[in-house]
Amino acid sequence: MAEVRKRKVIVDCDPGHDDMCAILLAAKHMELLGITTVHGNQSLEKTTKNALKIVEFAGLTHVPVAKGMPQSLLGWTNYAPEIHGESGLDGVDLPEPTTPLHELHAVDFIIKTVMENDDVTIIATGPLTNVGLALIKEPKIASRISCISIMGGSTTYGNVTPVAEFNIVIDPEAADVVFRSGIPMKMFGLNVTRRAEATPQHIQRIRELGTPFAQTVADLLGFYGGTLMRIFGTGGASMHDPCAVATFIDPTIFDMRPMHVAIELNGKLTRGMTVCDYRHERTTADQLAGDKAIHRGQKPNCEVAVGIDNEKFMDLLIQTIASF
Repeated sequence: MAEVRKRKVIVDCDPGHDDMCAILLAAKHMELLGITTVHGNQSLEKTTKNALKIVEFAGLTHVPVAKGMPQSLLGWTNYAPEIHGESGLDGVDLPEPTTPLHELHAVDFIIKTVMENDDVTIIATGPLTNVGLALIKEPKIASRISCISIMGGSTTYGNVTPVAEFNIVIDPEAADVVFRSGIPMKMFGLNVTRRAEATPQHIQRIRELGTPFAQTVADLLGFYGGTLMRIFGTGGASMHDPCAVATFIDPTIFDMRPMHVAIELNGKLTRGMTVCDYRHERTTADQLAGDKAIHRGQKPNCEVAVGIDNEKFMDLLIQTIASF
């Protein structure tokens, strides 16, 4: 039987506890070509150090880590120490990393990797600054990227403003570039990722795997889940970022819908909103037929998650952690 070719991916991230889990999924189930870091959950210096800590902790030092943009395209930053701690990965003091960074800037690493490899998928779990700037700097990569799967946005509510989610509102200009690129897109927004939850019971299952690796992951998720439960009243640790990876491993975990997604750049109350247009779902087959066809809404440019089987999702994550 012929070997199934693994999907080639770059993970662009701002680690982050849930980013760590996204990296673990990608490393175990895909051909992880590299990790690029960006400002977001913490400063670029801290997210980059965390990425290096994660690859050493997980035995992934063969995976290059490239340091990216420290601020948005317009020069703005905002961090989330209240969620991920002062280090961005609080809960366990992982050893100081000794692995060197890749010599290229993350933007140039993305461009070079995409131009040298066919059918690369970019999984973006932080602000889209690196990805947007790569598309601006070398537009040719748009036709070579197989898919961009992001954790960001929402079909409903936000978490920074009533309508804007953190990863998008931190750099809406970059997000706008990405969503208008014509590249096939998948979006996993708060409307679904808040339901991707590692409950205390799930974290106990991880702890009971009995390995030092699993114990450390459980401690990290315990810290992260504790802050979310205290601040937002969640039922556990929200596994936002791994959703953007898990969709390629087991597509049956998610209920996806085609939508047109646009980024609001100017609204006084709505800047950073992912405006999701799915009016076409209300158009019947009869209305689409004949010379007087009715086409409601804009043509979809993105597959958007609207549902999740959380137990199936957590089973995948726990099985993956057990394999390290």
